[in-house]
Amino acid sequence: MEAAGITGTGRELLGRLRTAFPGPFTATQAAETLEVDRSDVGRLLRNLAAQGWLTRVQRGVYAAVPVEARDPAGWSVDPWAVAAVLFAPCYVGGWSALHHWDLTEQLFVSTVVITARPVARRERRVGAARFELRHRPETAIFGTRRAWREGAPVDVSDPERTLVDCLDDPSLGGGLRHTAGALSEWHRGDRSSPARLIEYADRLGNRAVFKRLGYLCETLGLEDDALVAASQSRVSAGISRLDPGRRDAGAITKRWNLRVNATVDG
Repeated sequence: MEAAGITGTGRELLGRLRTAFPGPFTATQAAETLEVDRSDVGRLLRNLAAQGWLTRVQRGVYAAVPVEARDPAGWSVDPWAVAAVLFAPCYVGGWSALHHWDLTEQLFVSTVVITARPVARRERRVGAARFELRHRPETAIFGTRRAWREGAPVDVSDPERTLVDCLDDPSLGGGLRHTAGALSEWHRGDRSSPARLIEYADRLGNRAVFKRLGYLCETLGLEDDALVAASQSRVSAGISRLDPGRRDAGAITKRWNLRVNATVDG
């Protein structure tokens, strides 16, 4: 898509924006890159968006429409790239990361984002993108890898961090059964790192993660004595719920100090 219908100056500025920002960018970032006043860049961005060269992600946030877009008017930014700008510091996790690492085949409409920014509401929609948000302190932003979405860098939790997050809050994995299935798939893989899983769970600091991990390892028949032993040695006092999102009654297993209020396929 050639930048026809705009002035030579506008075409040059558009080219600089496309080069500097493969993903979304803020008006402030654009002003710094183009070395123009904030008020002037606002008018420029609005004009370029009105002509179809930029798409407005939300107020003050834009993205350049790719030159190869077949339908510029219908083009939308990758949700992961949107999240990396709007919710930074953050990472994509939960069911979105499970699918990224081939630990599940199930697709979800929303993208899970773990962010250090305050979260007023867990579900948020930005344009066509839907996000499931969870707040964590910035010290808990670890265990990530860099992914590239349409040329834009995005942090995503690695397989072990993803599983630890899902064991901490099974709803992030699409529910306890789905989390259990992902754990089994991970354990079958040749690149799984039980040591890293334990390290991340220790850093997160929620001992209920070890209760669920050990219980699931035994119930699913994963036959990993070292992982079970590491989990057993970290079981804390007090009874936790196997599925913290459910208030159902269930039998208590003293071995794991868990109320088994949900079932998984063994």
